[in-house]
Amino acid sequence: MSSVAIIGGTGLTSLQGLQIINREIIQTPYGEPSGILVRGNYCGHEVMFLPRHGPGHTIPPHMVNYRANIWALKEVGVTNVVAVNAVGGIRPDIEPGVLVIPNQIIDYTWGRTNTYFEDRVNQVVHVDFTEPYCASLRRNLVDGAEQAGLAVVDGGTYGATQGPRLETTAEIDRLERDGCDIVGMTGMPEAVLARELELCYASVSLVVNRAAGRGNGEISMTEIEQYLHSGITDVRKLLEHAIPLI
Repeated sequence: MSSVAIIGGTGLTSLQGLQIINREIIQTPYGEPSGILVRGNYCGHEVMFLPRHGPGHTIPPHMVNYRANIWALKEVGVTNVVAVNAVGGIRPDIEPGVLVIPNQIIDYTWGRTNTYFEDRVNQVVHVDFTEPYCASLRRNLVDGAEQAGLAVVDGGTYGATQGPRLETTAEIDRLERDGCDIVGMTGMPEAVLARELELCYASVSLVVNRAAGRGNGEISMTEIEQYLHSGITDVRKLLEHAIPLI
């Protein structure tokens, strides 16, 4: 049984170095997950891998079936979830290519089903979300980065926006006033759904662009793809060292 799962984001639709044991199709009460769950050996440890946007990166962030994804991981015995997210940098020192292990999140999404506690419940359920990311798993990721010789930003607030469009300068100004350090489109409701199912959840956020109004001119998809390509190599190095610590 795999206790650790990696949810791959943009740029990580497959996990290089994963020795595949089997592929599992999981049916959930919430519909189909983003793809087949891949079980394999990674750095000497058994893990599950699931590409958030599908194996061909065809599912936009606002259409990801987050409930099915998290429920499926829980169903196969996962207890720890490492989410990989591509984000924009808001804070001046968080530049493209930087890795961030966030410790807080603000949800600006709308219209996404964000709870399991709405149907067939006997009473109202409130889940504590004071610290949205698992402290021990965050520490594993930070320590893994240190072992890999990678500099990471330990802590920061992730602003989760709706997408799939990028944000306006005014919206990023608002996020900055709210205290956000990075901005992405997939952090919620993934994090809270993991909390509802009592999974330990943390994020490796790869900065692939400066957020709107923080760079020079328009945001270039060519530039984003460039930082994705180079940055995913660092993400893999971090995971190789962090997974054995979990």
